[in-house]
Parts: sequence; C-alpha cells; structure tokens
Amino acid sequence: MKKYLFPVMAGLLTISACGNRQTQKAESPAADSIQVDSIEQEEETTYFPAIHRYLVDSISSQYAEADIRVPLPTVVAVDESNGEDIKVWGEFWVMNFNQAGDTLKMVSGGSHAGLMHIRQTDKGYEVTDFEQVGDGSLFVKTAKQIFGDKYDAFVAVYSDHEKRNRHHEELLSEYVRKHHLTATMYQDNGQDAKPLKK
Repeated sequence: MKKYLFPVMAGLLTISACGNRQTQKAESPAADSIQVDSIEQEEETTYFPAIHRYLVDSISSQYAEADIRVPLPTVVAVDESNGEDIKVWGEFWVMNFNQAGDTLKMVSGGSHAGLMHIRQTDKGYEVTDFEQVGDGSLFVKTAKQIFGDKYDAFVAVYSDHEKRNRHHEELLSEYVRKHHLTATMYQDNGQDAKPLKK
C-alpha cells in the first residue's frame, strides 16, 4: 500500500478510489444522506460509528501521526439483509490534521476502496472484515471482484472528483461541529486555507 501526502479536496475521486490511494438482501444505492454520524452516540442506531472507529483505529495509524483523525466514508451500496454480516461497499478515506490557530492543516491520509463486513452486537456494531481493492495493476481486477455488479456505480463515484471533494468538505465541516473544534478553516498541502462550512 502506497503512502503519500496529497490535497484533500483538490482534484483527486467520493461516494464517503484508486485502490488504497493515499492522498468503502436490502441492497440500496449510495445516498449522500447516509454519511454523517461521525461522533459516537451512547446508543448506536447505525453502523457508521463502527466504520469511523475502524478507519481511525485500524487505517489512520498507517499514516504519519497527527492530532486529529477524520474518517470520511463514502458509500456506494449497502446490503443489510443479514445483521451478522452487513455489507457496505464504498470508498473510505481517512485524513489526519493538526490544528494551528483557527486552521486544520493536513498532515497525511488516504483512500481505501472496498467492502466492509459489519456485525450488529448488543452494544452496537463492529467491523469484522475489510476487503480492500488492490493497488496499481491489481486495482481494476480486485475492484471488479469486490464490487461485482456495483462496479460501474463505483467507477462513476471514483471518477467524480468534484462531487467527492464537496462531500469530503461537508463531512469535515460536520466533524468539526460535532467535536466542538475551534477551527474555521482547513488547508491542504501546498494550498491556500479554505473556510469550513458553518
């Protein structure tokens, strides 16, 4: 898996990607409404806190350390027919920031496309497995295997850079609000700082 720094919002894939590019029967299509639950609740009513925990605890640590680790999942499709194996296909980003004054400055992060398997428990939800799309020459082959009949939907999401960047900006702004951070701006590497949405 390659690791490198890159702009968060400027010109790279959303729905929350090049396989593990670093910079996710009641099947339902992706919807921007299934996106933000970025702060854990006392009683989990969705599986998004589990996805966020997995991204922060298992994926974020693969990158350069920072004070703030923000999960940015984008969902392509969901199968909730089995509570013991809820399937969530998507592109799952995680971004690491340090705050300087009123600005979140990007340190590291990346994209991890694939299929998360999630189990419902008495206390909430947990990710039990993550099938990741491969890098480089393995990307197309593994993406087709993992996404199956959802591959075209994934490619459409993967190639829509503008939508992905807007989605990430919304999730980042929501994260800042829910976690009561004082930041009002965010800054990608080599870019001017931009205002967060209020």
